[in-house]
Amino acid sequence: MGDAITLDALSFFKEVRDLYKETDRRIKEMSQETDRKFQETDKKFQETDKKFQDTDKKFKETDILIGRLGNRLGDFVEGMVKPSAVKIFKERGIKVHQVSRDINAERDGGRIQIDLLVVNDVELVAVECKSSLSIDDVNEHLERLTKVKILLPQYGDMKVMGAVAAMVIPENVGKYAYKKGLFVLCQKGDTMVILNDDKFKPALW
Repeated sequence: MGDAITLDALSFFKEVRDLYKETDRRIKEMSQETDRKFQETDKKFQETDKKFQDTDKKFKETDILIGRLGNRLGDFVEGMVKPSAVKIFKERGIKVHQVSRDINAERDGGRIQIDLLVVNDVELVAVECKSSLSIDDVNEHLERLTKVKILLPQYGDMKVMGAVAAMVIPENVGKYAYKKGLFVLCQKGDTMVILNDDKFKPALW
């Protein structure tokens, strides 16, 4: 009887010991897996942080490029569009008495900005200048033209016309602007050329 109890006790302790070892093994495995996941997570955080730093750097570089483009566009308007517009519009029978750049108007909650304003006693041409012209640019300028007389009432009795000028004008965009009644001016070499033919009749606002 005593030997049976002793054997049962030994068997019990062996099972407990084996269970303890198995539990300890699993705890170590779980600990190692947890540590591995923490390491992977930390690595991913480091990679994410690097990506954020790279993205921030690209944003800063883009800001610099945009600034340079803005300066380039200003030079383009002042040095090329402005003098060419005077010549081109005179050739189209539109006298030019005054050319003003960067006109901003705000009234009763409305607001517009016009890159170049070509004016005589009875006519006005509002010119939008872009580095590369898009359909959206054309539509925005058409919307802008509807507000000229409202936000610049001193020109209320004038015939208002519109023009777009750009360094690059895709063919479909140029045709779209033409059909909408806008003068289309494009850079060609060191000068500006008008893409409108002699049959063109400008829209009036």
